[in-house]
Amino acid sequence: MTKKGTVQLVGAGPGDPGLITVKGLEALRKADVVVYDRLASSELLREARNDAELISAAKAPGAVALTQTEINELLIDRAQHGKAVCRLKGGDPFVFGRGGEEALALAEAGIRFEVVPGVSSAIGAAAYSGIPVTHRGVASSVTIVTGSERTTGNSGPSVNWDAIAKTSGTVVVLMGATRIGEIASRMIGFGRSPIEPAAAVHRGTSAMQRTVTGTLSDIEAKVAEAELTAPIALVIGQVVELRDRIAWFDNLPLFGKRILVTRARSQASRLARGLTSYGADVVECPVIKSAPIEDTAVLDAALANLDEAEWVAFASPNGVNQVLEHLYAKGSDARAFARKKLAAVGPATVAALRSHGIVADLTPDTFTADGLVEAFRARDLAPKSAVVFRSDIGRGTLPRGLRQLGAKVTEVAAYRTVTAEDSAEMARKAFDDGIDVVTFTSSSTVKNLVGLLSGDVTGINNGVVVCMGPVTTETAKSLGIRVDIVPEQQTIPGMISAVATYFQDRA
Repeated sequence: MTKKGTVQLVGAGPGDPGLITVKGLEALRKADVVVYDRLASSELLREARNDAELISAAKAPGAVALTQTEINELLIDRAQHGKAVCRLKGGDPFVFGRGGEEALALAEAGIRFEVVPGVSSAIGAAAYSGIPVTHRGVASSVTIVTGSERTTGNSGPSVNWDAIAKTSGTVVVLMGATRIGEIASRMIGFGRSPIEPAAAVHRGTSAMQRTVTGTLSDIEAKVAEAELTAPIALVIGQVVELRDRIAWFDNLPLFGKRILVTRARSQASRLARGLTSYGADVVECPVIKSAPIEDTAVLDAALANLDEAEWVAFASPNGVNQVLEHLYAKGSDARAFARKKLAAVGPATVAALRSHGIVADLTPDTFTADGLVEAFRARDLAPKSAVVFRSDIGRGTLPRGLRQLGAKVTEVAAYRTVTAEDSAEMARKAFDDGIDVVTFTSSSTVKNLVGLLSGDVTGINNGVVVCMGPVTTETAKSLGIRVDIVPEQQTIPGMISAVATYFQDRA
């Protein structure tokens, strides 16, 4: 008999990918199949296994990828074929997420399942807007209600707005973006004050969050004026007045700023997450990508003769990963460096080495090739011989500097840096939609983005430009780009901090 799989109904939270639970993230990472909703953060899908089957079950007004019946059948089918299935749902599976229907279908089919609760947008969106749904002396209860059910009718349940209006606490309405006026009118008609505070939170907890406040009598008009669309969490009650004093997410230094990240996709996440933590809306447009060397003869020879070198130096995390992957493919591993002294240009390269079980012996205070050469000199560690692994388009600063110290240097192209041609349309659309900040982490990212834009740097110069280090800055200026920020610390955390400080100082 075929072994039956399992299904985990996982709440992904309302928008911020960091709000998924530890257990939910574990389920996502282990799953053979991920069936995801429209409101589940797309960033979370990167946590899925490379070989996982990803299936969209998105539902939007007027557009349905799969009906609920089809979703139920899909979950059952994959589980019956022995798969571990993660049903990734926005918010909480059992708070207007139709998780109960899926659980019943699984139970009836004899499929083992588990429910992993998530943060509901009813709570999360309000919290990120600075609105506590309960507050001592203001509201001691909260009622969560759907705005998509009928308000009248005799076939099935309908919303009892009379009872809801008579509650004394906070009311949060989900899925009612197109019926805010009708909902407000019914609340007023059943006894709520027309001047009771109300807030509409669009895409709560995400970098695209927008909040408007008003009263029951004018909240519909204010939502229309702000052009807010679904999804919206409508919060009604005196707690809304606390927003002016508690609002925190809106006050982050990068809130509402659209920032373009041009790093390779494999490296972009740390920068993107850091910027998002300051409230930024990050647009990832990888303009470079690393690729294996086509002719590996030089690389193979260097690895075969490592014993002849006193030091091995890595100029980037890509170099580390490509070299180790090549070793693994050849049936070797990190033990090839067991008797070598290793130098790394910066902390990201050090971290890449450590991920393979290798500890760097030398890293500079200034995270550049020149800084590493100076570290050799300052610590009286001038090598007699060294192998330097770098990109095929590396500038040669490190090998040249080591030769000046008297070392016999073997330069090895460990990987190729190529243009991500498939990002051209993405880049043009990003600037058409508006970009506030452009980040460059290397000369390659500058050259490639300009190339993808056919040499037109107008859109780049319309925003704030951030360059990692003097070399990248020099490249940008040579292509007609104005540079606004050059971080003192040439690291990803240094870049994030510099951008946040720039806007904080101008607040």
